Amino acid sequence: MESTPHINPTASIAENMLLPGDPLRAKFIAENFLEDVSQFNAIRGALGFTGKYKKIPVSVMGTGMGMPSMGIYSYELINIYGVKNLIRVGSCGALQDDLKLYDIILALSASTNSNYASQYKLPGTFAPAASWKLLSNAVKAAESLKIKTFVGNILSSDTFYDDNAGATEAWRKMGVLAIEMEAAALYMNAARHGADALCIATVSDHIITHEATTPAEREKSFAGMIEIALETLKF
Repeated sequence: MESTPHINPTASIAENMLLPGDPLRAKFIAENFLEDVSQFNAIRGALGFTGKYKKIPVSVMGTGMGMPSMGIYSYELINIYGVKNLIRVGSCGALQDDLKLYDIILALSASTNSNYASQYKLPGTFAPAASWKLLSNAVKAAESLKIKTFVGNILSSDTFYDDNAGATEAWRKMGVLAIEMEAAALYMNAARHGADALCIATVSDHIITHEATTPAEREKSFAGMIEIALETLKF
């Protein structure tokens, strides 16, 4: 297979792809949820693995942090390696009072403060949205697993440390459920290049109450989110 500066495949890459931000979470998923696993990438520490989940070929790869990184990996996976279904599995910071640590969000849409969409030279504002196929299948998967989920709008932010002190409350007033940093770029690349994409995010911290999980818990304790993502690919 063709190599890029970011991916040098040493094994096959499946049409179904899970995309955690943390490469160590990709390794954890491969070791604990997949069978017959082969590593296909280690360039720049973006670990990638391919295996099977209930006989379905599935790959998993770390994307790093932020929309530029997600933009690179999702573009190459779709356009060079033929990936059709891309599910981001990551953490997020909750904004709404009814969300608690470890709650799972299915991102119907991803608002953003990024300028990523400017490259498309659209005569208006594009609304990055999930694939209905993957979103509806994820709802069915969560129901079959008896796992509660929240479905709604999230914010993909370019800034982790925001100098605008009022930004969080402004997004919160608009009903945005939580903040993460990658989904909008994934949704835009998928829309532009004919793939299906979904972000499933687990609440790792609450921006309003300041509750938070540990880094170790973020790497290894989000099993419900992974189960939903994998079961989504069965439909």
